[in-house]
Amino acid sequence: MRRLSYTILIAFLMAAYVYGDSRPWTFWYWMYGAVSKAGIHADLKGMKDIGLGGCYLMPIRGKADKPEFNGDATQLSPKFWEMVDYSFSQADSLGLDMGIHICDGFALAGSPSISPAESMQKVVWSDTIVSVNSSSPINIKLARPEAYMGYYEDIATFALPVKYDTAKVKPIVVSHSDDVVVNPNGSFSASKACWITYDLGRKVTLRSIDIIPSGNNIQCQRVKVMVSDDGKDYHQVSQLQPARQGWQSNGYGFTYVISAISARFVKLEWSPDGTEPGSEDLDAAKWKPNFKLKDVKFGLSPVISQWRGKAGFTWLVSPETTQDEVPDKDCIKKAEVIRLKLNNNSVVTKLPKGTWRILRMGHTSTGQMNATAGGGKGLEVDKFSSSSINKLLSNWYSLFLARPHSSVVKYLHVDSWECGTQNWGNFFAKEFRSRRGYNLVDWLPVMAGIPMESAAESERVLHDIRVTQNDLVNDIFFKTVEKYAHKHALKVSHESIAPTFVADGLEHYKYSDVPMGEFWLNSPTHDKPSDMLDAISGAHIYGKPIVQAEGFTEVRGVWNETPAMIKPLLDHNFALGMNKLFFHVDTHNPWTDRKPGMTLDGIGLFFQRDNTWYHEANALVDYINRCQKLLQSGTPVVDVAVFTGEEMPSRSFTPNRLVDIIPGLLGKERVESEHRRMENKNQPLEESPVGVVHASGIMNLSDWINPLRGYHYDSMNRDALLHAKIVDGRIVMPGGISYGVLVMPGKTKMTPSFSGYSKVIADRIGQLRQSGVTVIDVPYTDDTFKSVGIPRDIVLPKGVAFNHVKAKNGDDIYFLSNQIDSVMTFNAVMRQSDIKGCMLYDAQKDIYFSPSICSIDNGFANVEITLPSYGSVFVIFPHHALSTSLEKLPIYDKVMNVTGDWKLTFDATDITTNTQLPNDWSLNDNEKIKYYSGSAEYSTHLKCDILKGQKATLSLGRVCDIAHVFVNNVDCGVAWTSPYEVDVTKALKTGDNIVKIIVTNTWANALRGNDMGKAPFSGIWTNAPYRMKSDKLLNAGLIGPVELKY
Repeated sequence: MRRLSYTILIAFLMAAYVYGDSRPWTFWYWMYGAVSKAGIHADLKGMKDIGLGGCYLMPIRGKADKPEFNGDATQLSPKFWEMVDYSFSQADSLGLDMGIHICDGFALAGSPSISPAESMQKVVWSDTIVSVNSSSPINIKLARPEAYMGYYEDIATFALPVKYDTAKVKPIVVSHSDDVVVNPNGSFSASKACWITYDLGRKVTLRSIDIIPSGNNIQCQRVKVMVSDDGKDYHQVSQLQPARQGWQSNGYGFTYVISAISARFVKLEWSPDGTEPGSEDLDAAKWKPNFKLKDVKFGLSPVISQWRGKAGFTWLVSPETTQDEVPDKDCIKKAEVIRLKLNNNSVVTKLPKGTWRILRMGHTSTGQMNATAGGGKGLEVDKFSSSSINKLLSNWYSLFLARPHSSVVKYLHVDSWECGTQNWGNFFAKEFRSRRGYNLVDWLPVMAGIPMESAAESERVLHDIRVTQNDLVNDIFFKTVEKYAHKHALKVSHESIAPTFVADGLEHYKYSDVPMGEFWLNSPTHDKPSDMLDAISGAHIYGKPIVQAEGFTEVRGVWNETPAMIKPLLDHNFALGMNKLFFHVDTHNPWTDRKPGMTLDGIGLFFQRDNTWYHEANALVDYINRCQKLLQSGTPVVDVAVFTGEEMPSRSFTPNRLVDIIPGLLGKERVESEHRRMENKNQPLEESPVGVVHASGIMNLSDWINPLRGYHYDSMNRDALLHAKIVDGRIVMPGGISYGVLVMPGKTKMTPSFSGYSKVIADRIGQLRQSGVTVIDVPYTDDTFKSVGIPRDIVLPKGVAFNHVKAKNGDDIYFLSNQIDSVMTFNAVMRQSDIKGCMLYDAQKDIYFSPSICSIDNGFANVEITLPSYGSVFVIFPHHALSTSLEKLPIYDKVMNVTGDWKLTFDATDITTNTQLPNDWSLNDNEKIKYYSGSAEYSTHLKCDILKGQKATLSLGRVCDIAHVFVNNVDCGVAWTSPYEVDVTKALKTGDNIVKIIVTNTWANALRGNDMGKAPFSGIWTNAPYRMKSDKLLNAGLIGPVELKY
């Protein structure tokens, strides 16, 4: 073991290659057409003053949505363009860049210029049963299928022989348990275990059950199905298991196939026991487990299980229909199907004698719109038509590029995918044939759930349909958007397509210059862990160096948010791989005399100019900028890739889904805790944020700090796996990231019918193994990959997250984040050799220093680290020539308590008083002080015997919530997070010193006072409706103790 000399080339940071602007950006929302030039100037100047690099301008909703705000800048109106021109000119003069969304609103790509024929399409049909005999007329009149706004196009019409009971079942509810509530609309609900009994009216052969939930409900899809001939003796025939489904998967029924059974009575039994606690692919399970059932339909004909999802009408993943459920003899044979000709809605093809089921199949618009838009609201563009997409861009984005000062626009952004999916387009059949090699129209009845040839063949065709949906949304929509952007010298960013559009959640990032995810603050029901992992993995496997994030979206903000509160979440996402933050959200406030002003109706962080602490946010922004500069300076080090499988749709793996395949790496404790979470015993609930009650066991990445205990992993899709290079026993991606281990999980919740890989993937696995890549396809029980030559990248105590970047100049940069609310001192052991030294960098204080202990032994560096509560540090190992010695952190000889009187002045009220510490002004008897929100100045005199040049730190103790420190009128910085201290060396002098500390709290107390008629000052107003649950005020002020250390 040898100790390292603590010298470093400080200038390395200045020379580090960064891929772009490392400063954070923000979303900038214009609400309800209420926009003013004064507000625009103040907003943009505020962004510049705190150090942001730019913003994504996105107008949201219109005047008609909230006429009380008197908005006159409706999107696309002359006034709107006047405001756009002013914002562009202001941004240009301030040196701020901008991005514009692909359409009005934030979801997703619609326009009033898009006609129903140019919009997203879905397959529709009419279903007619006819009996044909020798005297039947030739012409059979058919109903026209669903036609959105009168638009409908035929695809084909089929006659299928009827082999089963066609009489409609009219079930009657004959009884239910006492806990069932029958609602006025006829739906059923219950909060405790319950049952409902149906009489089908006659004995039938039952083959399927369609569950239609009331709202977005998972519990009615978990019923036990009991049948009886006499209504007395019941036996179980099925226990329904919900398909994996996203937050936008409602609106369709859920078809559950059961093996054919004869019965007249059906009893559905439900219990909350055994329900999952919820995740992004079982979204409705996040909520309190209440039973909500709108309707049940009992099917007598053979059908494909969960056919609506499998035919691409909605985002679902479910097991394949088996031969036991639908035997081959029950399937329609292609040779039995007759293609019919139509004339004026009538069949003109003569049918043979018999009973026929006639399907008139065509397509119409899905009717989806960019729902959050205002004057630019319209139908969602057909994602499979490049001409329609270009029309959309010409009628929105190009208009911005034609404005004066449009050179400030640098990005074309595609935001949250909230417009569902589509399974048809004018060229869908042609593209299908080109890509899959056979004619889809011959198999079209499977899209109506009708099994053809066999269950397996039907499932194969349906899988091909979903794969084609993925191909087209990437090759047409995303590629067209990318081509347009690059033609105009713009960069493209887009957020995750899952879990709404039927697609691979990673592949679309191939067409994004800057992949983007999102993470939420205090909002477990809405958080998007898979979104972040999709963006991170998508960036890594497709060679994109920047990973953006829409950060700190909050479903019900209560104005208690502070920089210290959001730092652990920020740092955790840095550790995951995010390296460019976009604050969500800076909402434009058109008024200069109403504060805190306009919001996204209470959603978001309220990162806007009239938030109390916004003017001090430059310290937070500087910290983010410094972190991002380092995290963007090279290539992430990731040892493990996890294959997402060949199911469609698909997306990245959250770490909880890895417990079965790599239990050794996660550890016994983690595996056991995950089993307990999934058991969800007694279905525990919690409330977060205020008024939102949900399952307490929702999958949350904050519970999975450093899950592989010293390794990072990415998810890898089929496309990337097949196109990656293999070099020296590692899978190498376009951007330089390489993986030494490939994990093949096999059967998972997202691949429920896995029985083996396709030949092309099986061949690829064989090639990887022969080339020295470690492939894991059975449970791996070792706790490291050391046995295959890949020891842990880092060894850390529980609660510390990390990221590792290999800089372009060869340096190794580790980011460490304490995710625990207490000081931690530990030794970090890192996989390093051939290094020239070691240094630590505190991005909060912007200081480099030598560690107290750093040694190297047998390829590992051992560094002693001390981190404050929720603190972070960079550990940097240079691999180049050394110069300039670094000092260690100072050890102070003296600690002086700053006691005595403080003069306290409240900025917004000019109230001045004298006080002593601790001072919590929320406890003051004066209501103008008690409910005060904003900045207040504490000032006092401090006498000390410090020597010139002697290091000195002012520790503030407890601060509620941010403190800006001045000593002798010298700005010493902002204390915004633990340990709440600033370096005062440059300002302090021997003898008398004037200390001024400006403390800022949040809006929470003033809004509470305003609601009670006790406003501390005038002009308080916001449209954000949510408040803290408790009436207790938040602590506010300088609590202390304040100490001088020197």
